Amino acid sequence: MNRAFYSSSITNFIAASDEEIIGKISLGSEFSDQKLQKDAWVEEIKILKDVLVNYIGQIYFEYSIPRIGQRIDVLLIIKSVIFVLEFKVGEKKYTSNAIDQVTDYALDLKNFHETSHDKFIAPILIATNAKGSLSLLELNAQEDKLFQPVKTNPSLLNETINNLLQLTNLEEIDIAIWEMEDISPLLQ
Repeated sequence: MNRAFYSSSITNFIAASDEEIIGKISLGSEFSDQKLQKDAWVEEIKILKDVLVNYIGQIYFEYSIPRIGQRIDVLLIIKSVIFVLEFKVGEKKYTSNAIDQVTDYALDLKNFHETSHDKFIAPILIATNAKGSLSLLELNAQEDKLFQPVKTNPSLLNETINNLLQLTNLEEIDIAIWEMEDISPLLQ
């Protein structure tokens, strides 16, 4: 089962036309694509093509989390970190609901996706019109490789990703193995 409306290596994502990416996302979508949603995808693609130009990894748009019936806007795997990106296009503030949303997505991956259990997971909230300020980057108190949610904007997203990567130095995630696992409860 394909969990994302669009998935690709970051290299191929950057090389693809915006129209090709939007077309694949729309074809993967089970829902009617409203103009507002398409405009959000266009903005996310533009931001990510600028930010990810120097990174190698994998990108997924609208990654499904079946347990809660929701979709992660963008999931990135770069080196040893899984980045859970929640975009709030046009937003000037980081609302508590949006912070909770990206945190819940990261927790579901950590607890219900078997090949994510032992990986670093970084939930990032991107309010596209918010003023810039770097968030404190820290792991949660349980030391389970889950970062506290990070609030950022497009101009600081590259620096945020880079800083999070510098806090980890584990073996790179094998994307083929990571993709093979299904959503399942954490095994004790």
